[in-house]
Amino acid sequence: MYGCENWSLTLREERRLRVFENRVLRRVFGPKRDEVTGEWKKLHNEELNIVWVVKSRRMRWAGHVVRMGEDRGVHKVLVGKPEGKRPLGRPRRRWEDNIKMDLQEVGGGRGDWMELARDRDKWRAFVGTVRNFRVP
Repeated sequence: MYGCENWSLTLREERRLRVFENRVLRRVFGPKRDEVTGEWKKLHNEELNIVWVVKSRRMRWAGHVVRMGEDRGVHKVLVGKPEGKRPLGRPRRRWEDNIKMDLQEVGGGRGDWMELARDRDKWRAFVGTVRNFRVP
Protein backbone atom coordinates (compact mmCIF):
# COMPACT_ATOMS: atom_id res chain seq x y z
CA MET A 1 0.00 0.00 0.00
CA TYR A 2 3.04 2.28 0.15
CA GLY A 3 2.58 5.10 -2.33
CA CYS A 4 -0.99 4.12 -3.25
CA GLU A 5 -2.01 7.77 -2.96
CA ASN A 6 -0.48 8.32 -6.39
CA TRP A 7 -1.92 5.30 -8.19
CA SER A 8 -4.18 5.89 -11.15
CA LEU A 9 -6.20 2.68 -11.23
CA THR A 10 -8.08 1.41 -14.24
CA LEU A 11 -11.24 -0.61 -13.71
CA ARG A 12 -9.38 -3.80 -14.61
CA GLU A 13 -6.68 -3.07 -12.03
CA GLU A 14 -9.32 -2.31 -9.39
CA ARG A 15 -11.02 -5.65 -10.10
CA ARG A 16 -7.73 -7.53 -9.90
CA LEU A 17 -6.89 -5.83 -6.60
CA ARG A 18 -10.30 -6.80 -5.19
CA VAL A 19 -9.87 -10.43 -6.26
CA PHE A 20 -6.39 -10.63 -4.75
CA GLU A 21 -7.45 -8.91 -1.54
CA ASN A 22 -10.51 -11.12 -1.10
CA ARG A 23 -8.47 -14.27 -1.64
CA VAL A 24 -5.83 -13.23 0.90
CA LEU A 25 -8.29 -11.96 3.51
CA ARG A 26 -10.51 -15.02 3.27
CA ARG A 27 -7.47 -17.16 3.94
CA VAL A 28 -6.36 -14.96 6.85
CA PHE A 29 -9.78 -14.69 8.52
CA GLY A 30 -11.03 -18.14 7.63
CA PRO A 31 -14.72 -18.99 7.82
CA LYS A 32 -17.05 -16.88 9.94
CA ARG A 33 -19.65 -18.30 12.28
CA ASP A 34 -23.14 -16.89 11.89
CA GLU A 35 -24.34 -15.67 15.29
CA VAL A 36 -27.99 -16.49 14.62
CA THR A 37 -27.84 -19.94 13.02
CA GLY A 38 -24.41 -21.03 14.24
CA GLU A 39 -23.39 -22.12 10.72
CA TRP A 40 -19.96 -21.49 9.25
CA LYS A 41 -19.80 -19.32 6.13
CA LYS A 42 -17.36 -17.38 3.95
CA LEU A 43 -17.04 -13.63 4.36
CA HIS A 44 -18.98 -11.60 1.80
CA ASN A 45 -17.15 -9.34 -0.65
CA GLU A 46 -18.64 -6.24 1.00
CA GLU A 47 -16.82 -7.16 4.19
CA LEU A 48 -13.47 -7.24 2.36
CA ASN A 49 -12.40 -4.21 0.32
CA ILE A 50 -8.93 -2.79 -0.37
CA VAL A 51 -9.97 -0.45 -3.18
CA TRP A 52 -11.78 1.88 -0.78
CA VAL A 53 -8.66 2.09 1.37
CA VAL A 54 -6.73 3.21 -1.73
CA LYS A 55 -9.46 5.71 -2.63
CA SER A 56 -9.69 7.19 0.86
CA ARG A 57 -5.90 7.56 1.07
CA ARG A 58 -5.82 9.14 -2.38
CA MET A 59 -8.49 11.63 -1.32
CA ARG A 60 -6.69 12.37 1.94
CA TRP A 61 -3.52 13.11 -0.06
CA ALA A 62 -5.50 15.26 -2.51
CA GLY A 63 -6.71 17.43 0.35
CA HIS A 64 -3.15 17.78 1.59
CA VAL A 65 -1.93 18.81 -1.88
CA VAL A 66 -4.73 21.37 -2.31
CA ARG A 67 -3.83 22.98 1.02
CA MET A 68 -0.11 23.21 0.10
CA GLY A 69 1.40 26.49 -0.96
CA GLU A 70 1.16 27.35 -4.63
CA ASP A 71 4.95 27.41 -4.94
CA ARG A 72 5.29 23.71 -4.06
CA GLY A 73 6.04 21.33 -6.93
CA VAL A 74 3.27 18.85 -6.12
CA HIS A 75 0.67 21.62 -6.12
CA LYS A 76 1.97 22.91 -9.46
CA VAL A 77 1.58 19.44 -10.96
CA LEU A 78 -2.02 19.22 -9.72
CA VAL A 79 -3.21 22.58 -11.05
CA GLY A 80 -0.76 23.06 -13.93
CA LYS A 81 -1.45 22.53 -17.61
CA PRO A 82 1.19 20.71 -19.69
CA GLU A 83 2.53 22.41 -22.77
CA GLY A 84 3.06 20.90 -26.18
CA LYS A 85 1.17 18.60 -28.48
CA ARG A 86 -0.90 15.71 -27.21
CA PRO A 87 -0.64 12.27 -28.77
CA LEU A 88 -3.50 10.86 -30.83
CA GLY A 89 -6.23 8.83 -29.19
CA ARG A 90 -8.12 8.98 -25.97
CA PRO A 91 -6.40 11.02 -23.26
CA ARG A 92 -5.07 9.00 -20.34
CA ARG A 93 -6.92 9.25 -17.08
CA ARG A 94 -5.31 11.84 -14.88
CA TRP A 95 -4.92 11.63 -11.12
CA GLU A 96 -7.43 14.45 -10.68
CA ASP A 97 -9.93 12.53 -12.83
CA ASN A 98 -9.70 9.65 -10.36
CA ILE A 99 -10.45 12.01 -7.49
CA LYS A 100 -13.53 13.33 -9.31
CA MET A 101 -14.72 9.79 -10.08
CA ASP A 102 -14.25 8.77 -6.43
CA LEU A 103 -16.32 11.78 -5.34
CA GLN A 104 -19.11 10.88 -7.76
CA GLU A 105 -19.20 7.28 -6.48
CA VAL A 106 -19.85 8.39 -2.91
CA GLY A 107 -22.23 11.18 -3.88
CA GLY A 108 -19.90 14.12 -3.27
CA GLY A 109 -19.39 15.11 -6.89
CA ARG A 110 -21.37 18.31 -6.57
CA GLY A 111 -19.41 21.56 -6.61
CA ASP A 112 -15.71 22.21 -6.57
CA TRP A 113 -13.84 19.49 -4.66
CA MET A 114 -10.83 21.76 -4.18
CA GLU A 115 -12.94 24.26 -2.23
CA LEU A 116 -14.18 21.45 0.01
CA ALA A 117 -10.62 20.19 0.50
CA ARG A 118 -9.42 23.61 1.68
CA ASP A 119 -11.59 23.22 4.78
CA ARG A 120 -9.58 20.60 6.64
CA ASP A 121 -12.30 19.51 9.06
CA LYS A 122 -15.00 19.05 6.41
CA TRP A 123 -12.56 17.22 4.12
CA ARG A 124 -11.41 14.92 6.93
CA ALA A 125 -15.04 14.04 7.73
CA PHE A 126 -15.74 13.41 4.05
CA VAL A 127 -12.69 11.16 3.67
CA GLY A 128 -13.87 9.25 6.75
CA THR A 129 -17.19 8.56 5.05
CA VAL A 130 -15.33 7.35 1.95
CA ARG A 131 -13.23 4.97 4.05
CA ASN A 132 -16.39 3.45 5.54
CA PHE A 133 -18.31 3.41 2.25
CA ARG A 134 -19.25 -0.05 0.98
CA VAL A 135 -20.12 -0.96 -2.58
CA PRO A 136 -23.08 -3.34 -2.93
